Formats: sequence, structure tokens, C-alpha cells
Amino acid sequence: MPPETPTPADSKNPRPAARHDGWHTLRRFLPYLWPKDRPDLRLRIMGAVVFILLSTGTQLALPYFLKWAVDAMDLSGPRVLTGALLFVLAYSAGRFLGVAFDNLRNITFERVGQDATRQLAEHVFSQLHKLSLRFHLARRTGEVTKTIERGTKSIDTMLYFMLFNIAPTVLQLLIVAVIFWVNFGWGLVAATAVAIAAYIWVTRTITEWRSALREKMNRLDGQALARAVDSLLNYETVKYFAAEPRELARYAQATRAYADAATTSENSLGLLNIAQALVVNLLMAAALAYTVWGWTQGRFTAGQLIFVQTYLTQLFRPLDMLGMVYRTIRQGLIDMAAMFSLIDTDVEVKDVPGAPALVVRRPSVVFDNVTFGYDRDRTILNGLSFEVPAGHHVALVGPSGAGKSTIGRLLFRFYDPWSGRILIDGQDIAQVSQASLRAVLGIVPQDSVLFNDTIGYNIGYGKAWGRDGAGLKEIEEAAQGAALMGLIDRLPQRFETEVGERGLKLSGGEKQRVAIARTLVKNPPILLLDEATSALDTRTEQDILATLHAISEHRTSLSIAHRLSTIADADRIFVLSEGQLVEQGNHAELLRHDGLYAEMWARQANEAQDDETLVSVSA
Repeated sequence: MPPETPTPADSKNPRPAARHDGWHTLRRFLPYLWPKDRPDLRLRIMGAVVFILLSTGTQLALPYFLKWAVDAMDLSGPRVLTGALLFVLAYSAGRFLGVAFDNLRNITFERVGQDATRQLAEHVFSQLHKLSLRFHLARRTGEVTKTIERGTKSIDTMLYFMLFNIAPTVLQLLIVAVIFWVNFGWGLVAATAVAIAAYIWVTRTITEWRSALREKMNRLDGQALARAVDSLLNYETVKYFAAEPRELARYAQATRAYADAATTSENSLGLLNIAQALVVNLLMAAALAYTVWGWTQGRFTAGQLIFVQTYLTQLFRPLDMLGMVYRTIRQGLIDMAAMFSLIDTDVEVKDVPGAPALVVRRPSVVFDNVTFGYDRDRTILNGLSFEVPAGHHVALVGPSGAGKSTIGRLLFRFYDPWSGRILIDGQDIAQVSQASLRAVLGIVPQDSVLFNDTIGYNIGYGKAWGRDGAGLKEIEEAAQGAALMGLIDRLPQRFETEVGERGLKLSGGEKQRVAIARTLVKNPPILLLDEATSALDTRTEQDILATLHAISEHRTSLSIAHRLSTIADADRIFVLSEGQLVEQGNHAELLRHDGLYAEMWARQANEAQDDETLVSVSA
């Protein structure tokens, strides 16, 4: 028996999500910043640290040059004036070197930041494809993509501020404290420390409040985007019902809510800036007044006034950004937390440890007493058992809700059954790798959704990516087999023709043929036809059916059908009702049995006859 998967009943009381704020999130990110297998990136990080130290040292020397220049100007004589001029030139050269070191630091580190962003983005993208169909049906695509976008964008900014703003600022604070103590005593050091502590407290307190506002903004922004994406994806439905005003009203409701939250957030920023400026300027006034008083007492020189003013300006320039830096890092942590939550989402359908590859010699399919439902309080399949022998064409029919499409999802292992087994060539699919399972399965779905790329790309998608991918010859042969060359030859760009988003530039029949060609490129031994012609008109349906019959030969095929006429020639027909197998046999045997299948056949025959009568009357 395969292990039972988490059911929706379990999901109603999910385990508490791990928190990802603060140090926990930073610790999760550090491996991306210091990659074990990239010594070249580690060397770049160390080079950036060297440039940080050089830049910090240069900036700390600048106030000394100004002090010496001003003090020299208080004296007389050409030699003294020459010294003052040299100090001024040294100050200018130091400013240039500071800018140069900062930019060399950025140049050295840029590859590290980009690589960390890339690795994390790829990790999240890979994780999203591992998550179950249940997850993707429950989440809006717009919200998920927005979460990834915010999380990856925050990485570069956080790295820049943490390494190039906070770290140098802390270093400067320590060194300036020593300089002030040596030159002015503990009084100025204590005043500076109190002011910095007050500044940090004000910044943190107001920013925490703003973070809550920002989270609300993100939620409303994602909601607005999700509504826009949902509306545009349903563009035709909106037009059918002339519902443009309704869609605009729904979207406007979301954007107005976002605008209100954004206004409150921006106004709180003004309050934060005022509080920060008050703390900074109180310290500046006190420090300069203390220096002037000391000058009147003969304790300090005029140069020391410039000395203090320059150091405080240099300190508070990055400290003045501390509010923005703290907000950015705090918001970055929130955005990265949301992205890490996606990474930490439980994978519902997992490979067992050391799962072997599925090896298919005789492609038979067996459902052995399978029970399953999407919600624990609603069972879809009730102990379902049937076998599809190798090389046979079997059809599944039944009323809506009987569980036909669920069988396809279980066969591809988008879900695991609650109990029972599904076997391919005698091997339990829950015990083999998912990649090898899906490699032997092909599908032509009811609604073939194509990538927004070329026809050739969509056909070639059926084969493995990379060096073993489908070549033009294989794509052409598959198009020929799917009776698609008539369309290709009429198109000026042939296989390079763009199909549009979801393949909307093609008709329903053309999309189905592309899906068939894609399956031919894959060349699977087992084929699932999931109501592949139910959305087509009768003439197109007959053309597609002929193609499907051709590609089903020499394969094990399982057809899920609504129109019984499309599967009347199947080797065996399984009739489902309420998740159970109630009848089986070929078409003639089931009609003689005069059960549910015969009733469905008679009803559809009457509907077809009524349609023909209506057409003849209209003519």
C-alpha cells in the first residue's frame, strides 16, 4: 500500500507555518550569499570587504585633513599656507578615493548578488513545480508570481544595505567613538551614543508600525493584480456577458483599497522623517555648541569645530539613511519570508527514498481497489478496480461526477489514493519515481493549453529538454502524423508561427492537433485521451478521432469520453457510476445488457436525432 497522503481534512487544520522573520530568514539566506561550490564568488566577497575597509579608512581620514588645513590658516608664513593647501588637496583626493573604492566594491560584489538572486529564484521556481495540483488550484497565479517577484527583488537591496551601509556604519561608529574620546573626552562620546540610541529607537518603533501597513499594502496589491490577471484570462467570457463595467468595478475596488493603504503608509514615512531629523539636529547643535564653548576657553582650536562637524555629518549621512535602510531590510525580510514560505510548503506527492525508475515492457494499467476523494467528506472513487491489458484500447464512460477525470489525475500521480494501488506493468506507481512514471504516459486533454511560443516549440515540448530534445525532422514527422501539415504549409512562418497566450491564435481543432503532435514526439507506450474531442464540432471531431485512432494503434490507450459514439469501437468499455465500476464489456455486449450504458446510448441517440430534425426544419 502506498503511504496515505495528507487529505483535505488534514489541511483544514494545518500545522502552524514556520516563522521566517528576523534572524531566521537571514540565516536561511546566508548559504546563497556564501556558496560552498563557488570559490570565485567567495574571492569576490573578500575583495569587496577589502574595498569596504579602504573606503572606511579614507573617509575617516578626511576630517583630519580639514582640521589641519583650518588650523594652518590661523597661523602665518608661506610654509604654513603651503601645508594648508596640501591638506585641502589631500581632502579632495580622499573624497575621490572614497568614491572610487565604493564603486570598485560594487563592481566586485555585483556578480555575487546577481548569482545569489538567480539561485534563490531558480530554487523557488523548481519548488513550485514540485507542489501538488491541489496547491496550484487553491492559489492565484498572480499572487504567487508577485510573491516571487518581491522576494527576489528584495535580495539585491538587502545585500547592498547590510554589507555596504550597516557594516561600514557600525565600523565608523566604533572608530569615531575612539577619536572623540581621545580629542574631547567621554562627554561627547556619551552624547553621541545617546543620540544614536534615540535615533535607532525612534526608527525601529515607527518602522514596526509601518511594516504592518506595508504588509496590508502587499496583500491588497496582490489582490488587485490577481483580479486583473483573472479578468484578462477570461477576456472572452467578459465580452460574452458585456461585463466590462462589472470587472472594472471589481478591479477599482481593489485598487482604491490599495491606494488608501499606500496613502497611510507614505504619511507615516513623513512622521518618521521628522522624528529622525529632530534627534539628528539636537545632537549636532549640542556637539557644535560644546566645541564653540571649548574654543572660547582655549581648549579647542577652530579646526576642531570643523573636525566635529565633519565627523558628525559623515556619521549621520548613513544614519540619516538608517530609517530607509531599516525599512528596506524589514520589508525585504517580509518579502523573503513569503517566498521562503513557498519553499517550505509541504510537497503532497513525494517520491519514496531511493525510488527506482519505472521499467515498462508490457504497458498494462491496473487500478486495484482504489479509494480517493478531493475532500475527506466527499469520496469520488469507492474501491475502484479494473485492468487495461497491454496494447488494448479501453474506454471509461459514465455520468458527470462519476470520477472519470479523477482516474487520469491519479494515473499521472497528481494525487495519491487514500487506499488501494495503481499498477503499471505490475509496478506500484507510488513506489517509482514520478519522472519515470510520466515519461511513459502521454495525454491529449480536453482543453489543450499551449505555451505562448511557436508551433514548433509546442510540438517539440513532448521530448526531453537539452541535447536529446526534438529536432526539426521529428517535429515535422509528428505534425504529419497529427494531420497538421495542411495548416503549417499555409502559414508564412510555418513552425515559427506564434500561437499566442494559451494558444488562442489557433482554433480548437488546431490546438488539439498540436497536442496530438506533441504526444507523438514523446512517443509514450500508454496514452490517455481525456475527452479529447468533447469541445469540438462534429466534423472536426471526426477528423481528430481518425488521427487519434491512428496514433492509438500499438499503444495501450485509455479514453475518457462523454460522447459514447467516439468510443464505440473500444476493445472494452468500463461504465462508472458514483465512483464504482457498474458495467463492463464491449459496445454490443453493453447494449444487450440494457443497463446504464444502454440508457446513456439511447439518450444521446435521441438528442442527436432531435438535432438533425432541428437542422432540417431550419433549412
